[in-house]
Amino acid sequence: MLANLLHGGFCGEIMPVNPKYAEISGIPAYKTISDLPKVPDLAIICTPAATVPGVISELGEAGCLAAIVISAGLNLTIMPSGETATEAMLNAARPFLLRVLGPNCVGVLVPGIGLNASFAHANALPGKLAFVSQSGALTTAVLDWANGKGVGFSHFVSLGDCADVDMGDMLDYLASDPATSAILLYVESLRGARKFMSAARAAARNKPVLVVKAGRAAAGAKAAASHTGALAGADAVYDAAIRRAGMLRVYTTEDLFDAAETLARAKPLQGERLAIMTNGGGAGVLAADALDLGGGVLAELGDATLARLDAALPATWSHGNPVDLIGDAPSERYVAALAALDADPDCDAILFLQAPTAIVPSQEIAEALLKPLQQATKPVFASWLGGEAVAGARQLSREAGIPTYDTPEQAVRAYLQLVDYRRNQTLLRETPAAAVSAIPPDRAAATRLITTAQAEGRSLLTEPEAKALLAAYGIPTTPTRIATTPADVAGASTALGLPVAVKILSHDISHKSDVGGVALDLATAEAARVAAEAMQARIAELRPDARLEGFTVQPMIRREGVELIVGASTDPVFGPVILFGQGGTAVEVIADRAIGLPPLNTVLARELVARTRVARLLAGYRDQPAADHAAIEGVLLAVSQLLCEQPAVLELDINPLLAGERGVMALDARVVIAAADKVQANRLAIRPYPVEQEQSLQWRGQPLLLRPIRPEDEPQHRAFFAALSADDLHARFFGVVRQPGHDQLARYTQIDYEREMAFIATRLDAAGQPETLGVARAICDPDNLAAEFAIVVRSELKGCGLGKLLLQKLVDYWRQRGTLALVGETLIENHGMVELARKLGFSTVPDARDGVVRLKLTLRESV
Repeated sequence: MLANLLHGGFCGEIMPVNPKYAEISGIPAYKTISDLPKVPDLAIICTPAATVPGVISELGEAGCLAAIVISAGLNLTIMPSGETATEAMLNAARPFLLRVLGPNCVGVLVPGIGLNASFAHANALPGKLAFVSQSGALTTAVLDWANGKGVGFSHFVSLGDCADVDMGDMLDYLASDPATSAILLYVESLRGARKFMSAARAAARNKPVLVVKAGRAAAGAKAAASHTGALAGADAVYDAAIRRAGMLRVYTTEDLFDAAETLARAKPLQGERLAIMTNGGGAGVLAADALDLGGGVLAELGDATLARLDAALPATWSHGNPVDLIGDAPSERYVAALAALDADPDCDAILFLQAPTAIVPSQEIAEALLKPLQQATKPVFASWLGGEAVAGARQLSREAGIPTYDTPEQAVRAYLQLVDYRRNQTLLRETPAAAVSAIPPDRAAATRLITTAQAEGRSLLTEPEAKALLAAYGIPTTPTRIATTPADVAGASTALGLPVAVKILSHDISHKSDVGGVALDLATAEAARVAAEAMQARIAELRPDARLEGFTVQPMIRREGVELIVGASTDPVFGPVILFGQGGTAVEVIADRAIGLPPLNTVLARELVARTRVARLLAGYRDQPAADHAAIEGVLLAVSQLLCEQPAVLELDINPLLAGERGVMALDARVVIAAADKVQANRLAIRPYPVEQEQSLQWRGQPLLLRPIRPEDEPQHRAFFAALSADDLHARFFGVVRQPGHDQLARYTQIDYEREMAFIATRLDAAGQPETLGVARAICDPDNLAAEFAIVVRSELKGCGLGKLLLQKLVDYWRQRGTLALVGETLIENHGMVELARKLGFSTVPDARDGVVRLKLTLRESV
């Protein structure tokens, strides 16, 4: 460790602490931490596990705020106090706010400052990629691989056991680090999903974040009370979380660095249609096959493009996409084809393939193409096929900044990574449609159903209870009668109208069809009675331990439609997740499903449906009309809201959900709940819209609503900005500001409620449409120490008390969240803001040098 520190090029002071030596490696050593001549910025601890807590305590007393613990075995070492050495270490660090990386880690390398605080076998090259790994062995292996490839890093970090500093902390730091252009993560497991998701979503808005997740293959499917519980495997949930955060998942470490290079070099994609140009038909077919198998889209060339290519290429060219230039193509032919494809509005990216020939050297083609490739308006990917014959062309291409690959398949894979990244980024910024007005859920009825079952000690709701829970959230369900005997089944069948479906009612049997507990399309009351008797006998034989409370009777639904499954499960890391896919009794065998994290909005619900194979059936085919997509999305939104508002719900199945052109109907439902003392309130990985913060009041004789901002508010937020005067925009942003575009408005309206809050004052205008009158927002640091606020009110409404209402609401909110202080800045000439802050108790400190007044309100005393 010391050798790496001394030979890594670090120019700062290095002070070894060791009680045995006066000098180590030629530099003075100190017997104790208290003997150090100055406070260290960083301590690196390589002492036995049992000594680490004491060392941390001494460092804290000395004023040190950061330590890397290389030592392993802390979790297995029991201290005299009875706690593990890890627990004792954290308890020793806490009073001093000392942050600890590790234990059991390789360490940290920061090549830009020559810091090699690791026991890695080599230094890292300087660069702009940050690599963060949970595996020590992989850390050193990747370092060796990267050095061989000439890949450099801004930071190279081994997290070890993540006792304190974790993946979320590193994302927060690297997201704002100007020396880092992309963040690469190797993830094995995570704790603190909400913290991770907040950090990941914030980082992914600033720069590419790429993830390799280990442990993809499940060791085995565990038994679950619902189909969703069986289908929502851990890897699928990680996949959903990575997508939701706007990151890109890759599956090998080689892909990780390839994707980082692609994202760094390629122009941004504006669409997903790829054109392929090649001098060999076989290479083009290989690329087109890889594209199709990867779910990509081959561009259909427009008539104008075909005409341009006809004029530039020999008559034997392929007359389609892939564009085969023919093997004898000179460099002029490549340049003309590239220009034609670049000008085609139906093409979004170009893949260029070249196999060596004896007619025109590849290097000559590369020299002719480099400038056109660099000047192309669309992303271009190059693949020079072969070895020594194309080495020079490949090198020229890479030096010119063109994403370059050895094979057509590698190039297509890189392009598809860019497609996936674009999709995830679009989801991160896309504005959902305004919520359609609907009947509010009957939360009280839903809560009564759950508390009644909890009081009875039940974890599984009956089918009628489950359907009543769904109905409370506006999900259409089939009418259901409960019958206690087969004779009662016959009577209920007649009352409901024949034909009917009869199912067993048992708290002990989750999957009714597994024991023959479902009979469909019973045309007479007598047939219903006989079916119930047969079920009764079957249960007595197959499940003598199960209580049979009776039967449910429902009318048969004759509607044409597609059987779907909508469900929810609770992941041990990310909490509730939502599943959508093709339903029916063979749902596990079909395994057509997509996973998403709540809360959902219309955009996320639509994307969830689109990721399944059954989406093609729902779009309509032959004489089958398209299903009611709005109704399907409505069910997904209702389930999302139910999960946000009913924390006792652990698992939920609607299977099948029948979807057709006239809407949806839940034919069967199953719900698993937690015991009252096991309910986790803050279980969602993404903090949902805080509906409890909505406040209705009277202002100037009219109703006014103060509420948190929502993504759906983007249109009215645009109108709000348009109504602000140039002076007000200058006062808010300290400079000349143009009207914000979509990306900026998305940042203002699509906030992370875990770390940010924006309250808007809204009312209905003369046309009955909502309009925003003012907004107060604050963004808090990850440690909840200080929230920085800003406030702006529509120009013609200043001086009417609206600013005070908004700022007071912001103060109350962050005080409730336990934040230490609310801080801000305003221009010295903004006397109205300074006076408002003083009235609410803020300190106001002018800074004439910067031309601002610094505002601060202490919300609680520091610990």
